[in-house]
Amino acid sequence: MIQRARHGCQHPIFSVTCSLICSLAIVPLLISPASRAQQTPAGPTAPPVASAPDSKPKALKTETDLTLINVSVTDPMDRIVTGLEQENFRVFEDGVEQEVVNFSSQDVPVSIGVIFDMSGSMGDKIQKSRLAAGQFFRTSNPQDEFFLVDFNDRAQLISPFTASVDDLQNRLMFTNAHGLTALLDGIYLGLSQMKGAHNTKKALLIISDGGDNHSRYSEVDIRKYSQEADVQIYAIGLFEPGGGPTPEERGGPELLNNLTEMSGGRAFTVRNLGELPDIATKISMELRNQYVIGYRSGNHNHDGKWRKVKVKLVPPKGLPPLNVFNKSGYFAPGH
Repeated sequence: MIQRARHGCQHPIFSVTCSLICSLAIVPLLISPASRAQQTPAGPTAPPVASAPDSKPKALKTETDLTLINVSVTDPMDRIVTGLEQENFRVFEDGVEQEVVNFSSQDVPVSIGVIFDMSGSMGDKIQKSRLAAGQFFRTSNPQDEFFLVDFNDRAQLISPFTASVDDLQNRLMFTNAHGLTALLDGIYLGLSQMKGAHNTKKALLIISDGGDNHSRYSEVDIRKYSQEADVQIYAIGLFEPGGGPTPEERGGPELLNNLTEMSGGRAFTVRNLGELPDIATKISMELRNQYVIGYRSGNHNHDGKWRKVKVKLVPPKGLPPLNVFNKSGYFAPGH
């Protein structure tokens, strides 16, 4: 049976990060007494830190034959599920189950690019969008690094990789909304910047209010580049009711959903601008609370072909159906 945690609850098996629209808390899911584990206090919880004051979280070491998959798990209320163990996951590549040899749920540093829409239609949404980006930066891991791309008629790099949140926020304040929407060019520029990332884990956050109407690159170009870059893509879509007056705007939600789902990220649609900062924080917390599953493929052919990956859950008894998000596959090494 699932319950919301109350103060004084003594035996949670694992924790769930609540949807921030409701609260910014980690609450426990309770299951049968036979399966109870170490106590986890309810209430607001900061991102986990290492036990030693001077220690820093380290990214998983990538080996040439080790495939790493970032996995997010949510419950039916879209709360992030933490506390699962390696035995709760099964990994399939092209339909064949693989042996999991590496498992972690540690908060590791992330290289993150924010792709910010500065087209003319963002005029009345720009202030709230800046607040959302600022909230995302402030809830990051201290070892994270960020870059900032904005786009309207064309995409441009506003700030290269930096750990200075103040500098990023200042740069956002001096941008004005005008022009058309080169969204795909902005994503392409963001993916290309990831070549200079210092962390193994990489992600993009797109903040936009519509589809593309002025890019040189196509959706096919972006999908292929995203598959090669191994970058998770998240998006906050500020869409008009009914999708907007143009075909490009009406296609915006599907475009962002396709790109984010393929990469293992997610797209969040915003109807109320007041929700923006909370959703940005929710995405930041999701990046902080992912599982990393490593396996060595049983397919040893270096043929450069696309391999489909599917992660299935074997959840503890007594839990509702859970949702799993991970990238749809990867390109095998070439000859």
